[in-house]
Amino acid sequence: MQQITPSALAEWLAEAESSAARGTPVLLDVREPWEFELAKIPGSVTIPLREVPGRSAELDEDAPIVCICHHGGRSAQAAMFLESRGFKNVFNLQTGVDGWARQIDPEMKTY
Repeated sequence: MQQITPSALAEWLAEAESSAARGTPVLLDVREPWEFELAKIPGSVTIPLREVPGRSAELDEDAPIVCICHHGGRSAQAAMFLESRGFKNVFNLQTGVDGWARQIDPEMKTY
């Protein structure tokens, strides 16, 4: 499983807005709905971790996918699961939305 830092993801998203070179990643937030409502990276889709096995067919296995959670643990589990199902371009956001809020978006609520 590949790891990505908040700053590297921010660069990737900014690059994707200006060119299609790398493509825009799917931002897969695997936190619980109440957590997602508190704080989220714009453009994220939510599938709680417990639902990922039953809903992984909703995801494009050829698209780059960045798994996101609060601190990086649940998203790492989701990324490993997706890789075990044949997804090839999966990343885990190190430090999760907490790291994103502290490093990239200081306006984002933390919890």
